[in-house]
Amino acid sequence: MTQLSTLNKYFSKYKYRFTLGVLFVILTNYFRILAPQLTGFVVNAVVTVLKGKNEPLTDAQLHNYDFIVVKIIQWFNNESFQHKILYTGLILLILALISGFFMFLMRQTIIVMSRYIEYDQKSEIFAHYQQLDTGFYKTHSTGDLMNRISEDVSRVRMYTGPAIMYFINLAAIIGFSLFFMIRSDVKLTIVALSPLPILAITIYFVNTIINKKSERIQALLSDLTTNAQETYSGIRVIKSFVQEKAMLRFFKNNSEAYRNNALSLAKTEAIYFPSMSLMIGLSTLTTILVGGLDVVNNVPGADLGKIAEFVLYIQMLTFPVSAIGWTASMTQRAVASQRRINEFLLTQPNIVDAENAMDIKVEGNISINNVNFTYPHTGIHAIKNFNLQINKGEKVAIIGKTGSGKTTIAQLLLRMYDVNEGSILYDGTNVQQLQKNSIRSQISYVPQDVFLFSDTIKNNIRFGLKEASDEAVFTAAKQANIYHEINQFDEKFETMVGERGVTLSGGQKQRISIARALIKNPSMVIFDDCLSAVDAKTENAIISSLYEYLKNKTAIIITHRIFALFNFDKIVVMDEGNVVEQGTHESLMQLKGLYYSMYQNQQENNSGE
Repeated sequence: MTQLSTLNKYFSKYKYRFTLGVLFVILTNYFRILAPQLTGFVVNAVVTVLKGKNEPLTDAQLHNYDFIVVKIIQWFNNESFQHKILYTGLILLILALISGFFMFLMRQTIIVMSRYIEYDQKSEIFAHYQQLDTGFYKTHSTGDLMNRISEDVSRVRMYTGPAIMYFINLAAIIGFSLFFMIRSDVKLTIVALSPLPILAITIYFVNTIINKKSERIQALLSDLTTNAQETYSGIRVIKSFVQEKAMLRFFKNNSEAYRNNALSLAKTEAIYFPSMSLMIGLSTLTTILVGGLDVVNNVPGADLGKIAEFVLYIQMLTFPVSAIGWTASMTQRAVASQRRINEFLLTQPNIVDAENAMDIKVEGNISINNVNFTYPHTGIHAIKNFNLQINKGEKVAIIGKTGSGKTTIAQLLLRMYDVNEGSILYDGTNVQQLQKNSIRSQISYVPQDVFLFSDTIKNNIRFGLKEASDEAVFTAAKQANIYHEINQFDEKFETMVGERGVTLSGGQKQRISIARALIKNPSMVIFDDCLSAVDAKTENAIISSLYEYLKNKTAIIITHRIFALFNFDKIVVMDEGNVVEQGTHESLMQLKGLYYSMYQNQQENNSGE
């Protein structure tokens, strides 16, 4: 239950709604508890008439009833038998309507409160997800993240709403019932409640089992969600390799494991309700038996009206007591789900702003000094003693084979990771002393792995600059050499691109991603192998357009290809995390080292094509 203590802040936030809900629960059950007393009065009135009498109740007999019931009985105590029956029936109907009205208000406060809490919790989790660093997402699946913000939060809502409401309702009805039962007849109260200890023991053991099985089911559901999500995202790969049956078999195995565990939990929960019915049935039978024997033996204070009253008390307790199992099950599931939610909420991002982090304008002067970096979860030493000086307005190419550490440099410059050793300075200030969002907002970045949202082309282009005009969108598209192709679509810039841009070609997605970076018009841009999916002609057109666009801007172009037409101020050649060569195109060609070999191979491949 300590896991659920994190929800206290929400109960505090909605304390007035919660307090009103508790009050309405009490009022609902208070007006319900009057019905058995009036029913007992009517039964005794009938018995009295059958005996040939019609005597009003004495003050001693009225002492066991609630003061409202006493006032009602006193109102028509001297009336005829027919009037007593009529008035009692009408009053029972009125009490039911009043109780129903307060029950409506009860649900409008507590259940609605749970929906507000669900909204707040999902917002909190989503906001926290966005604060977590890149390393976190490399070790956690999307399906698991989705399951925790949807299924787990929904199960927690069942605790903050129905479970809380039924628990308070249970406490109220048991409290009222015990008070009036003991006040009426202690002996019958003990008899009626004698099966409850057995019920309590059953609940304790079954809840322990439910808790363990709930945690297992939630873990299996995360696996199932992840499996489905990956299948949908990679459907083109699956189809191209004709692996539909294999993926279906894999899904069925996961689904069967979830089903078996869910059925096992359902069987365990099924023990509750038969147990409740059995205990309630035994309680009713023993109450009628003991009360009936007392009436037959003329025990003082025993009468048929009291037996009817106690039977109604027991029946009123049937649903709340039977809901103990349901409430306990919902609570145990909520505990398991909240534990999974807390695991992420308590996970702190490794990349955080330093105290008094600065928000400065990035001019474009970059100094990378003796940087070493090892990926924390793989142990790969990606960057080794890396040094690079970039002045404002310079155009720098970082070239190397796949796995040489080029993309890691871009990640470090954007502070997606922190260096293990060395430093990265922007205009003389360490990147770790700057606000990370300030840095990222001033740098345009085109990632190697292009990602487009399920939205229009226009909204994808102006994703980082929502207030951008249509004209700015068109200009960025022209600079990325994608404008004319977009205009050939039926909906032009209003074309929906589908999930991850599935309706577009690889080259089109890359160029839209470039346009998204260019529209920000920043002082510094980083292009990470963003032209790999375009042909040579388109590549040359984009490079020519970029050359004009990048005047007076600091630009870092990361690539495994050599752009001989682009006049770079500096070219850095990387291999296995090290800088092996550095200079201009001409000077590197004269060295006849790795850069020269890469250039010769590229020329041979181009001529072969």
